[in-house]
Amino acid sequence: MSAPAGVRVSIDTGGTFTDIVAIDEGSGVVHTTKTPSTPEDPSRALLEGIRKVARLGGFAPTDVSTVVHGTTTATNAVLQRDFGRLGLIVTRGFRHVLEIARQSVPDGYGNSYFWVKPPRPVTLERVCEVGGRLRHDGSELEPLVEEDVAAAVEELRSAGVDCIAVCLLHSYADDVHERRVGELLAQLMPEAFVSLSCVVLPEYREYERAMTTILDVLVKPFTRDYLARADAGLVETVGRVPFLIMQSNGGVVSASEVGAKPITTLLSGPAAGVLAAAFIGERAGYRNLLTLDAGGTSTDVCLVEELTPRLTSETRVDAYPVKTPMLDIVAVGTGGGSIARVEAHGSLKVGPLSAGADPGPICYRRGGDEPTVTDANLVLGRIPPHLLGGEVPLDVEAAREGLRRLAEPLGLTVEQTAEGVLEIAAWNQAHGIRQVTVQRGHDPASYCLVAFGGSGGLLAGQVADALGIRTVLVPPNPGNVSAFGLQVSDVRRDYVRTLVRTEDVADAGEIEAAWARLEAAGRADLEREGVRGDAIELIRTADLRYLGEASECPVRLAPDTTGDEMLNALWDAFHDVHWRTFGFDYRGEQLVELVNLRVQAVGRVRPAGEPATAPGGGDPVARDAVAPDRREAWFGAGWGSTPIYERGRLAYGDRLRGPAIVEEFGATTVVFAGWSATVDRHGNLVLHKEA
Repeated sequence: MSAPAGVRVSIDTGGTFTDIVAIDEGSGVVHTTKTPSTPEDPSRALLEGIRKVARLGGFAPTDVSTVVHGTTTATNAVLQRDFGRLGLIVTRGFRHVLEIARQSVPDGYGNSYFWVKPPRPVTLERVCEVGGRLRHDGSELEPLVEEDVAAAVEELRSAGVDCIAVCLLHSYADDVHERRVGELLAQLMPEAFVSLSCVVLPEYREYERAMTTILDVLVKPFTRDYLARADAGLVETVGRVPFLIMQSNGGVVSASEVGAKPITTLLSGPAAGVLAAAFIGERAGYRNLLTLDAGGTSTDVCLVEELTPRLTSETRVDAYPVKTPMLDIVAVGTGGGSIARVEAHGSLKVGPLSAGADPGPICYRRGGDEPTVTDANLVLGRIPPHLLGGEVPLDVEAAREGLRRLAEPLGLTVEQTAEGVLEIAAWNQAHGIRQVTVQRGHDPASYCLVAFGGSGGLLAGQVADALGIRTVLVPPNPGNVSAFGLQVSDVRRDYVRTLVRTEDVADAGEIEAAWARLEAAGRADLEREGVRGDAIELIRTADLRYLGEASECPVRLAPDTTGDEMLNALWDAFHDVHWRTFGFDYRGEQLVELVNLRVQAVGRVRPAGEPATAPGGGDPVARDAVAPDRREAWFGAGWGSTPIYERGRLAYGDRLRGPAIVEEFGATTVVFAGWSATVDRHGNLVLHKEA
């Protein structure tokens, strides 16, 4: 085979497997594969994935032209809670900003009587105060006391601190004091990692700004070390090529930029999956989607309306608040590796603890001794006795023995226990979807469920039944969908400026000038990353609220509106968004208050080619598919001979009815009783609930 002109490779690191997609930029031919993740050093799996897909695709690693990567490094660093290296510098008088925190009760008064605030990531003795003060408008009240910065350096160094967050009062309005502290730290403590809140989050609200900056500096050494190792390995394996990282906002950015602000990668992999689902859904004819990305460790869900994923600027990682633009993804601690156990009061629970890739489920025979969702699927005959086309053999008897131990205190059979594990796992996933639909005023039955990830197709039918959803779409190579999403991602950068103004005093010129400065920064940054000027789109949004409210609604401004027309459009759009979100508005009754101006700079890339059609040509065959094999599988009523279909042999128009199992490299789809499935022109399995 002749070497292709260039191959764009995308790699998504998951808790159990690392997924790889390679697209020949000349012919559009797509190659996919998976390799076990290496949690102790994820860069090993990244490099092995490139070598593996090159062998399968018949090209040399040096033919790779671009590498796009979704990484879990930042998230894992937060979850480890390794806070011993952290220090914080604040304005004098604000040493207890982390204790003050917020008074909101996250679980609501119906579920908890009080809220225990999360453990401090920075102990009080590692919080240093410096003199100097700005007013809320950025004007200087007291000059910065540089001697205090020098004293803080000595104090933090003696405490073993080498990761320092700086969060000075009102630095969002003027960053002159905070920038100077950064300069002094670079001179006096050059070995330290430093994050400035004016860079990480130039918004008001001291607690959230401090926490986000602390988490940014926490993950900085882990992220920089990982990306340095990965970059060195890539240079050795494929040569010097663009190395792009997926961000939480659904866009990619160069690895060098990520090292400066790694907090933007907290939902790196899941974001790519949502983008891929929107891309696939559009071609399949569905515009309103719910994504179900089920992997080995967790399941991520997101609402997509009119092919646009919902965005948010607030989330929590572990127990800690984070403010950074990201797709509104809810993570549920249920995946193939989720551990099933009997709790002290005798009930069966599944997740959030996971066996991960190492040691993995019992059936992997790598040392795992607690039954998991994968073990339950194997014991019930719903997955074959191997994964990845035979690369990972599975031990059915070991899994059965593990579930027998689980079944004894419950007084159930092994099959009943395994079925209970899967039912609880499905309800856990359904609860995640309820959080992004029912709890926000949306009916899940109005959406098409796009199920992907290595275990997405196994429980999708049960999840849909629980929510009244009647259509499920399972793309080809579902285990590699997130990696495919990396291929269709644009370059994105987000910019924000706090500018609090009520509508009765807001000045159009001041607002437009602030937006223009953000746009200029975005255009310059994207051009520096090699994006052509004509491929750059600048999107203006604003955060607004009614005067007296404590939270804002994001509003997108239509392009090419200026002056009073722009202001009127802004206020009207807010009333409309408030009505859609909460069911009421105070139009004409209450002043609207502007809080933040935002710009998203988007560098459009050429989307990946049309996904390959299913075997059989351009016209549907409209036939009942013939199963080449059968296997005993358990579906509630008992064991039964169940048809097993090889997905690669299914053609456009093929139909099949449940119960049935569809197998392919890296994933399995279960068609439950009462459901039917057809193959569309793009090779998607479209499952329909029968009347």
